[in-house]
Amino acid sequence: MLSDWELWACANHVLQTHGDQAPVHVADQIGVLALVGDEAGIRTWQAIAERIVQLSSNASDKPTH
Repeated sequence: MLSDWELWACANHVLQTHGDQAPVHVADQIGVLALVGDEAGIRTWQAIAERIVQLSSNASDKPTH
């Protein structure tokens, strides 16, 4: 499993790379890992997904000027 810092970095990278499609990318990754039975990989991507949600909600809380 990745460290907490690494999970946050991955979440940020996925958001920067995929934007609004980040949840779709995460779902694709989890689907592929489920097909091969990689439980550790699935847990990692689920942890990344949780952080993406937090980063996204924090971004929407910021005032726009």
